[in-house]
Amino acid sequence: MGDIKGFMKYGRDLPKKREVEERVNDYKEIYIEMSEEDTNKQAARCMDCGIPFCHNGCPLGNIIPDFNDAVFKEEWETAYEILRSTNNFPEFTGRICPAPCEKACVLGINSDPVTIEHIEKSIAEKAYENGWVKPNENIERTGKKVAVVGSGPAGLAAADQLNQAGHDVTLYERNDKVGGLLQYGIPDFKLEKWVVERRVQVMEAEGVNIRTSTNVGVDISAEELVNDYDAVVLAGGSTVPRDLPIPGRSLKGVHFAMEFLEQKNRQVAGQTEFDHEIITAAGKNVVVIGGGDTGADCVGTSNREKAKSVTQIELLSKPPASRDESTPWPLWPMELRTSTSHEEGCDRRWAILTKEFLGDENDNLRAVKLVDIEWYYDEEIGRSSFREVEGSEREIPCELALLAVGFLHPQHEGLLDALKVEYDRRGNVSDTDYKTSIDKVFSAGDMRRGQSLVVWAITEGRECAIEVDKYLSGGETVLNSKSYSKLLV
Repeated sequence: MGDIKGFMKYGRDLPKKREVEERVNDYKEIYIEMSEEDTNKQAARCMDCGIPFCHNGCPLGNIIPDFNDAVFKEEWETAYEILRSTNNFPEFTGRICPAPCEKACVLGINSDPVTIEHIEKSIAEKAYENGWVKPNENIERTGKKVAVVGSGPAGLAAADQLNQAGHDVTLYERNDKVGGLLQYGIPDFKLEKWVVERRVQVMEAEGVNIRTSTNVGVDISAEELVNDYDAVVLAGGSTVPRDLPIPGRSLKGVHFAMEFLEQKNRQVAGQTEFDHEIITAAGKNVVVIGGGDTGADCVGTSNREKAKSVTQIELLSKPPASRDESTPWPLWPMELRTSTSHEEGCDRRWAILTKEFLGDENDNLRAVKLVDIEWYYDEEIGRSSFREVEGSEREIPCELALLAVGFLHPQHEGLLDALKVEYDRRGNVSDTDYKTSIDKVFSAGDMRRGQSLVVWAITEGRECAIEVDKYLSGGETVLNSKSYSKLLV
């Protein structure tokens, strides 16, 4: 611990944001770089609490006090070694993770927690700046071949780990670029795509064979996949969106959120021709249905497209402004979260049920019919339920409705059905310790656990890689997912 009074001397501080009037005119990241001196002060706030609950809050088990101490001492390369030993992609999580580690920070009991996410990003960028992120040229090959299907954060992490363990890894992606939702789901103002491509270049230089525009199950049969590789990792996403089957759903102007976000990401990347309808929020009254991160991304993107108005509605009641007693420290708190997208302009509403989409004579969406609801505990069914508030039904103008109400499960048609893997009750790939019901076929990420955070996907990829390495080596593994090791420096 560098400064035993650091948490008393310095308050929590974060990088400043570009002004709203500026940033809504582009898709660049919104944060302004913080000075190294100020970052060192933030690292000094880590209080040597004895039992670092931040470890428990972080799915990856990042060794947070250790890299905070190294940053305070300006030992940046050591900080990167520590961070990289548990996290393959700190440049991703340092930008887009909701930082459950900060909610578990001991300092957060009666003060503001340490700015762990910012410090993580700073370490990663310092490592790239100084050339510490470079291909590992000392990988001893085992001769075993592994196919990883899906190049989102889970697939990338699994491929990276298994390659470091010496296996010959081929990473398959059906899109034209690597990254999954990192590439075509998360907007550039949260994660610019050069950040993803920079890491992918390192992985390719280390020997990972990347094959894009390849739909496994179509371009390569399931039988070929299993026969040609010693192990297979299924790391596709939870891609089947939850629909809203209400009257008017087929009207022009009602779209799934990911249709909108993917298309805009492609446009930002320079794509100009599409084989389907161009979805735009420009000049329209936009209603985003769903209050999560994907909904917030739709809000930010709609503002940048110069929507006439943006309204975001949520079925659940408005969360409390601060941590609720039902989620005490160090649990992830139930509290209101306001994203940078909301700061840019949005009318947020809670406890609202969408009743109907209303169209004009040309079947274009013109309005949404809503009604207020109240939640209560239903003794008969033994859980919370809701009822409509009498007299609250109304229409609001809307020419673009975006459904951001989550995902059901991975796509079954194609590869998964051809492999004949078993599914759990939610429709995800069923497994035991990442092993599916099919010999030598493993699963990780959203495909296995359902839709979740990027940090969980990376964790899943790392844990799955351990099981694959054990399988290929006969029970032993050189991989260790949650301890400081020189293996991945």
